[in-house]
Amino acid sequence: MSEFTNTKAKRILKLKEVSTLILKTGNAKPFIDANKDFIPTVIPTDFIELFDEIIKEGHKIEDVKVLTNKVLNVFYEPIRDYTRIEPKPDSFLGVLEQNNSEMEQVLNKIRPVFKAFAKDVNNKELAVELAEYFKQLEVFVQHYTIKENVLFPIIEKTWDDYRCLQIMWSFQDDIRRNLKTVIAQLTTEELDIKQFNKCVGDIFFNMLAIKFREERILFPYILETITESQLETMNREGFELGYPYIQPKLNPKETEDVGFEGSMVNLGTGKVSIEQIKLIFNHLPVDITFVDENNKVCYFSTPPKRIFPRTTAIIGREVSNCHPPESVHVVEQIVESFRNGEKDHADFWIKMRGEFILIQYFAVRDEQRNFKGVIEVSQEISGIKALEGEKRLLDW
Repeated sequence: MSEFTNTKAKRILKLKEVSTLILKTGNAKPFIDANKDFIPTVIPTDFIELFDEIIKEGHKIEDVKVLTNKVLNVFYEPIRDYTRIEPKPDSFLGVLEQNNSEMEQVLNKIRPVFKAFAKDVNNKELAVELAEYFKQLEVFVQHYTIKENVLFPIIEKTWDDYRCLQIMWSFQDDIRRNLKTVIAQLTTEELDIKQFNKCVGDIFFNMLAIKFREERILFPYILETITESQLETMNREGFELGYPYIQPKLNPKETEDVGFEGSMVNLGTGKVSIEQIKLIFNHLPVDITFVDENNKVCYFSTPPKRIFPRTTAIIGREVSNCHPPESVHVVEQIVESFRNGEKDHADFWIKMRGEFILIQYFAVRDEQRNFKGVIEVSQEISGIKALEGEKRLLDW
């Protein structure tokens, strides 16, 4: 084992020691008192490995989140003061950091208004002003969505010690819930002052904590371990999802190579086989029929239960010939409005054989907005229509 690796291993052992102490007692003071010389020696990447091991031990996520806050508080100064690699301003991580700065500015605007509101909770003008600021803050949640859908998958493929991301994701979900609660209380005149104050405090703490952990621990290690080309791809994907406040300046997108690659079909967003494509379409809980730009029926799916019967005899048939005379003019009107760009979709719903059927037509266009056909999607929606409230737990 190299000297560097051995030194790192020793640091991780000491970090496990304080983590175990906090998990058991909730108090890090005995460790701090006994290890004043050790605390300045840690480096930010130590905590990626530490929390990966903590997660693998199987502790409850809520306990791990409490531990995370306490451990990183103990080592705040050496993490803050460690010289980090700076991302380029228009790079993926640079744009995320610019959005972090904008988020912090919104928090700074909230502070004085919140203090005034805390002294006068019946002040409607302050409530409206606060609600608007928190709505601006809710826009920032897109930053977390980009991390979870663009950054985290790449890290999971690249790092062995990626499990610390689970902790960050959980904190991000806490922020989402708290923002919704705060905005709802400010806009529905049902203020639970104790819950409201706690949610606001948690929002401030968690958003600033995640910003610090991103910029001082996560992002510098990404710059050491993930390639420039991967970061460029992530920047474009983040742009396509939409950054919350600041958008990067990007060169025009190169055409994605799509087509057959051996037995697989590259669709631009993934590679699947012909068999898998067939299975995907036929397992969707909808009937799909595709008509091309020449008004010819090209394809229909075959789910276990079709709402409207189809046979292969209709392939190549004029779509106008697939409908009775009484309704063909409606179909022709839809297709023409799609073709000339006036409309992009049309919806109908009917009751049939005791079922409630939603029938939707969607214009298909290429990247230049040229008309390429129509998709008809039909679905039985009685169950969807009857849904109420929320279901977040598996009940089977």
